[in-house]
Amino acid sequence: MLDVEGLTLTQNEREKISHPNTGAIILFSRNYHNPEQVTELIDSIRAARDGDILIAVDQEGGRVQRFQNGFTRLPPASYYAEAPELAESAGWLMAAELLAVGVDFSFAPVLDIDCGVSQIIGNRSFSTDPELATRLASLFKKGMKTAGMAATGKHFPGHGAVALDSHLALPVDERDLDSIRAKDLLPFKQLIAEGLEGIMPAHVVYPNIDPNPAGFSHFWIQQILRQELHFNGTVFSDDLSMAGAASAGDFPERARLAQQAGCDMLLVCNDPVAAEQVLEALPIMQDPIREQRLRKMQGKSFISREQLLNSEKWQRTSNLINQFTQNHA
Repeated sequence: MLDVEGLTLTQNEREKISHPNTGAIILFSRNYHNPEQVTELIDSIRAARDGDILIAVDQEGGRVQRFQNGFTRLPPASYYAEAPELAESAGWLMAAELLAVGVDFSFAPVLDIDCGVSQIIGNRSFSTDPELATRLASLFKKGMKTAGMAATGKHFPGHGAVALDSHLALPVDERDLDSIRAKDLLPFKQLIAEGLEGIMPAHVVYPNIDPNPAGFSHFWIQQILRQELHFNGTVFSDDLSMAGAASAGDFPERARLAQQAGCDMLLVCNDPVAAEQVLEALPIMQDPIREQRLRKMQGKSFISREQLLNSEKWQRTSNLINQFTQNHA
């Protein structure tokens, strides 16, 4: 999964998109001006690809909402604790608005439990209470599914108990496995049982359990996620250009280690040279199981943006969420 630089594609980006190892594009705020422009950009990405390509974005709400102008402003996840009935509506709204411009999925919901120490997670978490966080995340995911969007839980097995930001450093969580099982794994376990399609591991190391950060750990991905929790969806690495991934080596080595640990799709963002290195370094492999997992991440909506905005459900839900967000501003 790569990114692109601006509002339109360059010729070099078209060539990278057509590379056999490219499977997806993630969009950022810099790629967004308005709904019409981003629809055209997504159409041009699909046209540059001979075959399927997934389009993703981070559109959780709160401080992580890449598309804003022309989209309903969503509150931080922690706000739904006051109005649990809105979590499902917000999940539907977020997904429906993205699908209507051609995005396949948002990396949501956040399943981390807020432990009061992580600034990068904080109010992105649904709650400090594992049971409430699980219930709200489940409702949000249900809303996404109603709209036709697959969900991706992050950051497995839990990023909420470390103070450091893995974009800038490698956080270390000193807890033991029993502590994490009893708390952080609860939302993952429940949503996997409900059919969760994607999971993103954390760039966090849990040294009392395994020496490798979770995204490079055979133990976390294969033993806990696949075998113990019976997850059979897509595992997305977190961005390999983050500082939390640097301990694994250069970019091709990070990609190889993440792939060997069990990641189905590797994210390389905000570093075009690194993305090119990874595209060229990794062998081109057909993997029917991986392809089947990734197909489940494709958006399943047949409604245009105009039809969505004219629908009574969108108008009612958008007004409801806007009012809720403004009341808490």
